[in-house]
Amino acid sequence: MPDEVYKELCQTMTKRGGRYPGRDIPEFYALVEVLFTPEEAAFSNAMPRGFFTAAQLAEALGRDEASTEAFLESMADKWLCVAGEMGGTRFYSSAPFVPGIFEFQFMSGGTSDRDRLLARLIHAYKAAFDAEAGQPRITYPGERVIPVDRKIKAGNKVHTYQQVAAYIEKYDPISVATCFCRHEAELIDPEDTCGKPNDVCMQFGMAAQFAIDRKLGRRVGKEEANEILKRAEEAGLVHCTLNEQEITFLCNCCADHCMILKTALAQPKPGLILQSGFRPEFDADLCTACETCVDNCPGSALTMGEDDLPAADWDRCFGCGVCATLCPAEAVTMGERPGIDDVPADRKELKARIKASRA
Repeated sequence: MPDEVYKELCQTMTKRGGRYPGRDIPEFYALVEVLFTPEEAAFSNAMPRGFFTAAQLAEALGRDEASTEAFLESMADKWLCVAGEMGGTRFYSSAPFVPGIFEFQFMSGGTSDRDRLLARLIHAYKAAFDAEAGQPRITYPGERVIPVDRKIKAGNKVHTYQQVAAYIEKYDPISVATCFCRHEAELIDPEDTCGKPNDVCMQFGMAAQFAIDRKLGRRVGKEEANEILKRAEEAGLVHCTLNEQEITFLCNCCADHCMILKTALAQPKPGLILQSGFRPEFDADLCTACETCVDNCPGSALTMGEDDLPAADWDRCFGCGVCATLCPAEAVTMGERPGIDDVPADRKELKARIKASRA
Protein backbone atom coordinates (compact mmCIF):
# COMPACT_ATOMS: atom_id res chain seq x y z
CA MET A 1 0.00 0.00 0.00
CA PRO A 2 1.32 3.51 -0.79
CA ASP A 3 2.35 5.77 2.08
CA GLU A 4 -0.29 8.22 3.27
CA VAL A 5 1.84 11.15 2.04
CA TYR A 6 1.66 9.80 -1.52
CA LYS A 7 -2.10 9.32 -1.25
CA GLU A 8 -2.33 12.98 -0.26
CA LEU A 9 -0.03 13.85 -3.16
CA CYS A 10 -2.51 12.18 -5.52
CA GLN A 11 -5.19 14.55 -4.24
CA THR A 12 -2.78 17.49 -4.52
CA MET A 13 -1.94 16.73 -8.15
CA THR A 14 -5.63 16.27 -8.93
CA LYS A 15 -6.32 19.80 -7.67
CA ARG A 16 -3.46 21.20 -9.76
CA GLY A 17 -5.15 19.92 -12.89
CA GLY A 18 -3.48 20.01 -16.28
CA ARG A 19 -3.50 17.40 -19.02
CA TYR A 20 -2.54 14.64 -16.59
CA PRO A 21 -3.70 15.39 -13.04
CA GLY A 22 -3.45 12.94 -10.17
CA ARG A 23 -5.33 9.65 -10.47
CA ASP A 24 -5.59 6.92 -7.86
CA ILE A 25 -4.15 4.07 -9.92
CA PRO A 26 -1.07 1.88 -9.34
CA GLU A 27 0.91 3.63 -12.07
CA PHE A 28 0.61 6.93 -10.19
CA TYR A 29 2.26 5.56 -7.06
CA ALA A 30 4.96 3.70 -8.99
CA LEU A 31 5.88 7.03 -10.59
CA VAL A 32 5.70 9.43 -7.65
CA GLU A 33 7.68 7.14 -5.35
CA VAL A 34 10.60 7.60 -7.79
CA LEU A 35 10.00 11.30 -8.46
CA PHE A 36 9.43 12.40 -4.81
CA THR A 37 10.91 11.34 -1.52
CA PRO A 38 8.29 11.27 1.26
CA GLU A 39 9.58 14.62 2.57
CA GLU A 40 9.44 16.18 -0.91
CA ALA A 41 5.89 14.89 -1.30
CA ALA A 42 4.95 16.49 2.04
CA PHE A 43 6.46 19.80 0.94
CA SER A 44 4.60 19.63 -2.37
CA ASN A 45 1.33 18.94 -0.54
CA ALA A 46 1.87 22.02 1.64
CA MET A 47 2.56 24.43 -1.24
CA PRO A 48 -0.18 27.05 -1.69
CA ARG A 49 -1.59 28.16 -5.01
CA GLY A 50 0.40 30.79 -6.87
CA PHE A 51 3.72 32.28 -5.86
CA PHE A 52 4.96 32.02 -2.28
CA THR A 53 8.14 32.67 -0.32
CA ALA A 54 10.17 30.26 1.78
CA ALA A 55 9.08 32.20 4.87
CA GLN A 56 5.40 31.64 4.07
CA LEU A 57 5.85 27.91 3.59
CA ALA A 58 8.08 27.65 6.68
CA GLU A 59 5.32 29.19 8.79
CA ALA A 60 2.74 26.75 7.38
CA LEU A 61 5.02 23.78 8.09
CA GLY A 62 6.29 24.98 11.46
CA ARG A 63 9.90 24.96 10.26
CA ASP A 64 12.66 27.54 10.22
CA GLU A 65 13.01 29.65 7.08
CA ALA A 66 16.62 28.78 6.25
CA SER A 67 16.11 25.01 6.12
CA THR A 68 12.82 25.45 4.26
CA GLU A 69 14.49 27.59 1.60
CA ALA A 70 17.35 25.10 1.24
CA PHE A 71 14.89 22.26 0.77
CA LEU A 72 12.84 24.22 -1.78
CA GLU A 73 16.04 24.94 -3.70
CA SER A 74 16.85 21.22 -3.76
CA MET A 75 13.35 20.48 -5.06
CA ALA A 76 13.74 23.11 -7.78
CA ASP A 77 17.06 21.46 -8.74
CA LYS A 78 15.10 18.21 -9.21
CA TRP A 79 12.44 20.13 -11.20
CA LEU A 80 9.67 19.36 -8.68
CA CYS A 81 8.75 23.02 -8.21
CA VAL A 82 9.51 26.35 -9.85
CA ALA A 83 11.87 28.97 -8.41
CA GLY A 84 12.76 32.49 -9.44
CA GLU A 85 13.11 36.12 -8.44
CA MET A 86 10.59 38.92 -8.80
CA GLY A 87 11.24 42.45 -7.58
CA GLY A 88 14.28 41.27 -5.65
CA THR A 89 12.28 38.62 -3.77
CA ARG A 90 12.96 34.92 -4.09
CA PHE A 91 9.73 33.08 -4.83
CA TYR A 92 8.56 29.55 -5.52
CA SER A 93 5.49 27.92 -6.97
CA SER A 94 4.14 24.41 -7.30
CA ALA A 95 3.83 22.73 -10.69
CA PRO A 96 1.27 20.31 -12.13
CA PHE A 97 2.45 17.24 -14.00
CA VAL A 98 1.53 18.78 -17.38
CA PRO A 99 2.48 21.43 -18.21
CA GLY A 100 5.33 21.21 -15.71
CA ILE A 101 7.01 18.33 -13.91
CA PHE A 102 6.76 15.74 -16.69
CA GLU A 103 8.29 18.07 -19.29
CA PHE A 104 11.01 19.25 -16.91
CA GLN A 105 12.34 15.70 -16.54
CA PHE A 106 13.35 15.51 -20.20
CA MET A 107 14.18 19.10 -21.22
CA SER A 108 17.85 18.72 -20.26
CA GLY A 109 18.27 15.81 -22.67
CA GLY A 110 19.64 13.45 -20.01
CA THR A 111 20.24 9.79 -20.80
CA SER A 112 20.96 8.29 -17.37
CA ASP A 113 19.38 5.10 -16.05
CA ARG A 114 17.08 7.27 -13.92
CA ASP A 115 16.04 9.26 -16.99
CA ARG A 116 15.15 6.03 -18.79
CA LEU A 117 13.25 4.73 -15.76
CA LEU A 118 11.27 7.95 -15.45
CA ALA A 119 10.46 7.89 -19.16
CA ARG A 120 8.97 4.41 -18.79
CA LEU A 121 7.07 5.31 -15.62
CA ILE A 122 5.66 8.56 -17.02
CA HIS A 123 4.66 6.84 -20.26
CA ALA A 124 2.95 4.05 -18.29
CA TYR A 125 1.07 6.57 -16.15
CA LYS A 126 -0.14 8.56 -19.14
CA ALA A 127 -1.25 5.38 -20.94
CA ALA A 128 -3.10 4.07 -17.85
CA PHE A 129 -4.67 7.49 -17.25
CA ASP A 130 -5.93 7.69 -20.85
CA ALA A 131 -7.24 4.13 -20.68
CA GLU A 132 -9.39 5.05 -17.67
CA ALA A 133 -10.31 8.65 -18.42
CA GLY A 134 -10.27 8.61 -22.22
CA GLN A 135 -9.07 11.48 -24.37
CA PRO A 136 -10.14 14.89 -23.04
CA ARG A 137 -12.96 16.64 -24.87
CA ILE A 138 -11.67 20.06 -25.79
CA THR A 139 -14.38 22.71 -26.06
CA TYR A 140 -12.09 25.71 -26.54
CA PRO A 141 -8.45 25.85 -27.67
CA GLY A 142 -6.05 25.84 -24.71
CA GLU A 143 -3.08 25.96 -27.07
CA ARG A 144 -2.50 27.67 -30.38
CA VAL A 145 -0.26 27.52 -33.42
CA ILE A 146 1.95 30.41 -34.44
CA PRO A 147 2.21 30.40 -38.25
CA VAL A 148 5.39 30.58 -40.30
CA ASP A 149 4.96 34.32 -40.72
CA ARG A 150 7.37 34.72 -43.63
CA LYS A 151 4.91 32.64 -45.68
CA ILE A 152 1.92 34.90 -44.98
CA LYS A 153 0.70 36.52 -48.17
CA ALA A 154 1.21 40.27 -48.49
CA GLY A 155 -1.88 42.27 -47.62
CA ASN A 156 -2.94 40.10 -44.68
CA LYS A 157 -3.05 41.65 -41.24
CA VAL A 158 -0.44 40.03 -38.99
CA HIS A 159 -0.40 40.73 -35.24
CA THR A 160 2.83 40.65 -33.27
CA TYR A 161 1.50 37.64 -31.34
CA GLN A 162 1.37 35.78 -34.68
CA GLN A 163 5.11 36.23 -35.23
CA VAL A 164 7.70 34.19 -33.36
CA ALA A 165 10.36 36.66 -34.47
CA ALA A 166 8.54 39.39 -32.53
CA TYR A 167 8.81 37.35 -29.32
CA ILE A 168 12.49 36.68 -29.97
CA GLU A 169 13.06 40.42 -30.37
CA LYS A 170 11.06 41.26 -27.25
CA TYR A 171 12.29 38.81 -24.62
CA ASP A 172 15.52 38.48 -22.70
CA PRO A 173 16.65 35.95 -21.68
CA ILE A 174 15.77 33.22 -24.17
CA SER A 175 16.70 29.59 -23.66
CA VAL A 176 16.55 26.48 -25.80
CA ALA A 177 15.95 22.99 -24.45
CA THR A 178 15.38 19.46 -25.71
CA CYS A 179 11.93 18.53 -27.04
CA PHE A 180 10.66 16.50 -24.09
CA CYS A 181 8.15 14.55 -26.19
CA ARG A 182 10.64 13.26 -28.77
CA HIS A 183 13.30 12.71 -26.10
CA GLU A 184 10.94 10.73 -23.86
CA ALA A 185 10.11 8.45 -26.79
CA GLU A 186 13.79 7.88 -27.60
CA LEU A 187 14.62 7.11 -23.96
CA ILE A 188 12.02 4.33 -24.03
CA ASP A 189 12.95 3.06 -27.50
CA PRO A 190 15.98 4.48 -29.37
CA GLU A 191 14.37 3.36 -32.62
CA ASP A 192 11.27 5.48 -31.95
CA THR A 193 12.46 8.59 -33.74
CA CYS A 194 10.97 10.70 -36.52
CA GLY A 195 14.33 12.24 -37.39
CA LYS A 196 13.24 15.76 -36.43
CA PRO A 197 15.69 17.92 -34.43
CA ASN A 198 15.28 17.79 -30.65
CA ASP A 199 17.15 20.91 -29.51
CA VAL A 200 14.58 23.40 -30.80
CA CYS A 201 12.10 24.13 -27.99
CA MET A 202 12.35 27.65 -26.53
CA GLN A 203 11.54 29.42 -23.30
CA PHE A 204 11.18 33.18 -22.78
CA GLY A 205 11.66 35.63 -19.92
CA MET A 206 11.20 34.21 -16.42
CA ALA A 207 10.61 30.71 -17.80
CA ALA A 208 13.90 30.93 -19.67
CA GLN A 209 15.71 32.09 -16.54
CA PHE A 210 14.37 29.10 -14.62
CA ALA A 211 15.51 26.76 -17.41
CA ILE A 212 18.97 28.35 -17.43
CA ASP A 213 19.34 28.40 -13.62
CA ARG A 214 18.24 24.77 -13.23
CA LYS A 215 20.20 23.45 -16.23
CA LEU A 216 17.07 22.50 -18.15
CA GLY A 217 18.22 24.50 -21.16
CA ARG A 218 20.93 26.88 -22.28
CA ARG A 219 20.82 30.59 -22.90
CA VAL A 220 20.84 31.70 -26.54
CA GLY A 221 21.15 35.09 -28.17
CA LYS A 222 18.63 36.50 -30.61
CA GLU A 223 20.63 35.55 -33.68
CA GLU A 224 20.89 31.90 -32.61
CA ALA A 225 17.22 31.87 -31.58
CA ASN A 226 16.25 32.93 -35.11
CA GLU A 227 18.54 30.25 -36.56
CA ILE A 228 16.83 27.63 -34.36
CA LEU A 229 13.45 28.90 -35.52
CA LYS A 230 14.47 28.53 -39.17
CA ARG A 231 15.86 25.03 -38.56
CA ALA A 232 12.59 23.96 -36.93
CA GLU A 233 10.56 25.34 -39.83
CA GLU A 234 12.75 23.62 -42.43
CA ALA A 235 12.24 20.34 -40.55
CA GLY A 236 8.47 20.69 -40.87
CA LEU A 237 7.82 21.29 -37.17
CA VAL A 238 4.80 23.22 -35.87
CA HIS A 239 5.20 26.26 -33.58
CA CYS A 240 2.88 25.66 -30.58
CA THR A 241 2.28 27.57 -27.36
CA LEU A 242 -0.52 28.45 -24.94
CA ASN A 243 -3.48 30.29 -26.42
CA GLU A 244 -2.67 33.73 -25.06
CA GLN A 245 -0.92 36.77 -26.47
CA GLU A 246 2.13 36.67 -24.20
CA ILE A 247 4.10 33.44 -24.17
CA THR A 248 6.56 31.72 -21.86
CA PHE A 249 7.47 28.82 -24.15
CA LEU A 250 7.44 27.73 -27.77
CA CYS A 251 7.30 24.02 -28.57
CA ASN A 252 8.30 22.95 -32.08
CA CYS A 253 6.09 19.91 -32.47
CA CYS A 254 5.83 16.82 -34.65
CA ALA A 255 2.64 14.81 -35.07
CA ASP A 256 4.39 11.52 -34.29
CA HIS A 257 5.34 12.30 -30.69
CA CYS A 258 4.29 15.70 -29.39
CA MET A 259 1.52 15.92 -26.83
CA ILE A 260 -0.04 19.14 -28.12
CA LEU A 261 -0.51 17.83 -31.66
CA LYS A 262 -1.46 14.28 -30.59
CA THR A 263 -4.12 15.63 -28.19
CA ALA A 264 -5.51 17.85 -30.94
CA LEU A 265 -5.50 15.03 -33.50
CA ALA A 266 -7.56 12.87 -31.14
CA GLN A 267 -10.40 15.41 -31.36
CA PRO A 268 -13.19 15.15 -33.99
CA LYS A 269 -12.10 18.42 -35.63
CA PRO A 270 -8.42 19.04 -34.82
CA GLY A 271 -8.19 22.17 -36.96
CA LEU A 272 -10.79 23.96 -34.85
CA ILE A 273 -9.15 23.43 -31.47
CA LEU A 274 -5.53 24.11 -32.52
CA GLN A 275 -5.30 27.05 -34.87
CA SER A 276 -3.10 29.89 -36.09
CA GLY A 277 -5.90 31.93 -37.69
CA PHE A 278 -4.39 31.40 -41.17
CA ARG A 279 -4.85 28.84 -43.93
CA PRO A 280 -2.91 27.80 -47.03
CA GLU A 281 -3.68 29.18 -50.46
CA PHE A 282 -2.43 27.27 -53.52
CA ASP A 283 -1.24 28.91 -56.75
CA ALA A 284 -2.43 26.76 -59.65
CA ASP A 285 0.14 28.30 -62.00
CA LEU A 286 3.08 27.40 -59.73
CA CYS A 287 1.93 24.07 -58.26
CA THR A 288 3.65 21.03 -59.85
CA ALA A 289 1.45 18.45 -58.05
CA CYS A 290 4.54 16.96 -56.37
CA GLU A 291 2.45 16.23 -53.22
CA THR A 292 5.19 17.43 -50.84
CA CYS A 293 2.55 19.39 -48.96
CA VAL A 294 0.24 16.36 -48.75
CA ASP A 295 3.00 14.11 -47.43
CA ASN A 296 4.20 16.57 -44.79
CA CYS A 297 0.93 18.05 -43.47
CA PRO A 298 0.95 17.37 -39.70
CA GLY A 299 -2.85 17.41 -39.55
CA SER A 300 -3.31 15.10 -42.57
CA ALA A 301 -5.53 17.87 -43.90
CA LEU A 302 -4.43 17.84 -47.54
CA THR A 303 -5.22 15.58 -50.49
CA MET A 304 -4.73 16.04 -54.20
CA GLY A 305 -7.97 17.38 -55.60
CA GLU A 306 -9.24 18.20 -59.05
CA ASP A 307 -6.80 19.53 -61.65
CA ASP A 308 -3.89 18.14 -59.58
CA LEU A 309 -4.21 20.97 -57.05
CA PRO A 310 -4.17 20.29 -53.28
CA ALA A 311 -7.52 20.38 -51.50
CA ALA A 312 -7.81 21.07 -47.76
CA ASP A 313 -10.06 19.66 -45.07
CA TRP A 314 -10.40 22.78 -42.94
CA ASP A 315 -11.59 20.74 -39.97
CA ARG A 316 -8.07 19.26 -39.83
CA CYS A 317 -5.90 22.20 -40.92
CA PHE A 318 -3.89 23.87 -38.14
CA GLY A 319 -2.78 26.79 -40.32
CA CYS A 320 0.82 26.07 -39.33
CA GLY A 321 2.46 26.85 -42.67
CA VAL A 322 4.45 23.62 -42.96
CA CYS A 323 2.99 23.11 -46.45
CA ALA A 324 4.11 26.58 -47.50
CA THR A 325 7.59 26.21 -45.99
CA LEU A 326 8.35 22.86 -47.62
CA CYS A 327 6.79 23.50 -51.04
CA PRO A 328 9.70 23.31 -53.53
CA ALA A 329 7.78 25.37 -56.10
CA GLU A 330 6.81 28.10 -53.59
CA ALA A 331 3.22 27.60 -54.71
CA VAL A 332 1.71 27.92 -51.22
CA THR A 333 1.16 31.07 -49.20
CA MET A 334 -0.83 31.67 -46.03
CA GLY A 335 -3.93 33.84 -45.90
CA GLU A 336 -6.22 34.87 -43.05
CA ARG A 337 -8.78 32.22 -42.06
CA PRO A 338 -12.22 33.69 -41.33
CA GLY A 339 -14.30 32.60 -38.36
CA ILE A 340 -11.39 32.03 -35.95
CA ASP A 341 -11.45 33.82 -32.57
CA ASP A 342 -8.78 36.36 -31.78
CA VAL A 343 -6.13 35.20 -29.30
CA PRO A 344 -7.05 35.78 -25.62
CA ALA A 345 -5.08 38.60 -24.07
CA ASP A 346 -3.89 36.62 -21.05
CA ARG A 347 -4.38 33.49 -18.94
CA LYS A 348 -7.40 35.00 -17.14
CA GLU A 349 -9.23 35.66 -20.40
CA LEU A 350 -8.31 32.21 -21.73
CA LYS A 351 -9.74 30.52 -18.63
CA ALA A 352 -12.93 32.59 -18.93
CA ARG A 353 -13.41 31.53 -22.55
CA ILE A 354 -12.79 27.87 -21.70
CA LYS A 355 -15.31 28.07 -18.84
CA ALA A 356 -17.91 29.74 -21.09
CA SER A 357 -17.43 27.07 -23.77
CA ARG A 358 -18.24 24.35 -21.25
CA ALA A 359 -21.39 25.99 -19.92
